[in-house]
Amino acid sequence: MTRTNDNLQSAFAGESQANRKYLFFAEQAEKEGLKQIARLFRAAAEAETVHARNHLKVIGGIKTTRENLGAAVSGEHHEFTQMYPQFIKDAGAEGAKKAVESFDMANKVEQIHHRLFTEYLSKLEKGQSIPAVDIYVCPFCGNTVEGEPPDKCPICGAPKKAFKKID
Repeated sequence: MTRTNDNLQSAFAGESQANRKYLFFAEQAEKEGLKQIARLFRAAAEAETVHARNHLKVIGGIKTTRENLGAAVSGEHHEFTQMYPQFIKDAGAEGAKKAVESFDMANKVEQIHHRLFTEYLSKLEKGQSIPAVDIYVCPFCGNTVEGEPPDKCPICGAPKKAFKKID
């Protein structure tokens, strides 16, 4: 890899993280009734998204949907088989219970994402249609479900009404 490519990778990661952080900051500002500050955070988050997309395009990180699904399957597999198990082990050894819980929930959801991406990739490769179904996400653990959400999230226990429908 070249230094420029390494820098593009780092810039993509940094811009991506800034996007999410600013969206979370906007939520907090909204809770505090500071609507204009929330608006500024959301605007900056959108700009960071533009930067991240540009960097990812330059490094060739956006490909065909088939290739993108393959990358997603690989990434999710790495997360739930390698990354999160080690993170859980490390946090447990350090007595960081909240981190263990956060990593454990994410690990469980990454397995769901892996399954869904794998199913969609398989259908795409076989030329099968992918029917339109509603997809919901639990706002507490990220559990991702097709169709109706469960009465109670099996990962974190959140009620059905908490799930967010994704358009």
